[in-house]
Amino acid sequence: MGKVTGFLEIDRQVAKYQPASDRIRHFREFTIPMSDPEVQKQAARCMDCGIPYCHGPTGCPVHNQIPDWNDLVYNNNWEAAIQNLHSTNNFPEFTGRVCPAPCEEACTLNLEDAPVAIKTVEQAIADKAYELGFIRPQPATVHTGKKVAVIGSGPAGMAAAQQLGRAGHEVHVYERETKPGGLLRYGIPDFKMEKNFIDRRVEQMKGEGVTFHCGVNVGVDVKIEQLLADHDAVLYCGGSETPREAGIPGTDLAGVHDAMPYLVQQNRRVGRENIDSAGWPSDPILAGAKHVVVVGGGDTASDCVGTAFRQGAVKVTQLDIRPQPPEKEDKLAVWPFWATKMRTSSSQAEGAVREFQVATLEFVGEDGVLTGVKCCEVDERRRPVAGTEFVIRADLAFIAIGFRGPFTTSVLKELEGKLTLNTDKRGSTNVVANDRDYKTSVDKLWTAGDVRRGQSLVVWAIREGRQAARAIDEALMGSTVLPN
Repeated sequence: MGKVTGFLEIDRQVAKYQPASDRIRHFREFTIPMSDPEVQKQAARCMDCGIPYCHGPTGCPVHNQIPDWNDLVYNNNWEAAIQNLHSTNNFPEFTGRVCPAPCEEACTLNLEDAPVAIKTVEQAIADKAYELGFIRPQPATVHTGKKVAVIGSGPAGMAAAQQLGRAGHEVHVYERETKPGGLLRYGIPDFKMEKNFIDRRVEQMKGEGVTFHCGVNVGVDVKIEQLLADHDAVLYCGGSETPREAGIPGTDLAGVHDAMPYLVQQNRRVGRENIDSAGWPSDPILAGAKHVVVVGGGDTASDCVGTAFRQGAVKVTQLDIRPQPPEKEDKLAVWPFWATKMRTSSSQAEGAVREFQVATLEFVGEDGVLTGVKCCEVDERRRPVAGTEFVIRADLAFIAIGFRGPFTTSVLKELEGKLTLNTDKRGSTNVVANDRDYKTSVDKLWTAGDVRRGQSLVVWAIREGRQAARAIDEALMGSTVLPN
């Protein structure tokens, strides 16, 4: 695929970033796009590896046909490239920006630490397709007369709605917030993905006949029983938004917050919306001129770091209970799977102090206001090591240790006792449905995305939405032509 000897002749290059000193002054995307010839050279590096692990189950949840569209880009056939990419992924401009790219970990060239720049090429294909006018509404030519409701407009709900609309069904999407996108819009900062990309897709979907109902909290404003009565099928894509409980003393101090309300607020500010939100606290949270501590080592924690710097934080410290990973993994032991190794996000590279193998013992304060975070070192079993306690100054602290399931105040509350739920050993509660038909224990109700599988990646949500759409189409029509 690509140029047969490209991987021998061309070095790996990815899009560069604006300097940290410049990018922390704004909330816009800071990636510097590569030119078309540069992208084509990177696509040319895709080798004829025999077994392309990049688009197998280890590399890409949506099974993107990566070697195929690399070859098309190399040969300057951008229209065929976006058609190929869209055949597996409804929103490559999303995944090209925010996916951690397990496909690159699985690339055969990663055995030499120089995988094909798949994520860079994917984003370039989507952006080029918009530039050339290749992305436009694809309304169904035949209508089935069936009516489907989708609860939630995150990546799972949007993918399912688009697929069902194109299958000829009348699709209505219900979103609690004032604009579509779910945590794509309100959780992911604009410096990682600007929201005009969501707006463009929403307009495309409206052109395909999908109707969006925003500001409607299903289970509160509209009863789900009513949706079930009025529609032939209902798909629940409510996401996983309830923060995991930290169990750390002092969380009641002023200045201690869960991560997501902070990110939602700032995204609403950037979008010129009121910071009041249906599901989140609305007291202003700002990091300007403050010492900030972020508890957690994942993507949400990293987003808090980048947001705090852009708000003018004096210092940001990130605490991770896990040991510092090795700089380089043992390829022969883990490839083609995602490896545990030292990774530095763009936000962390902006000046964060990272503390590894550290437990958060307590948030400490005076007169009810946070002044510091008490920590200690831990052993390999995450047990505190006596005598290693220390306190980090903090005016503001964010808890970013994950999510344990959907909000329980709306759909789950209304369907209590009817909807089968599963609680795992960490206390996460998910709606029970398999990954073949996505049916719940409630008649006419399907589910997909994080509400079913637990917190995960945008690309997994897209896959689940697509598969659930296929299952619904097959259940309503007896057969389906939607891809699996």
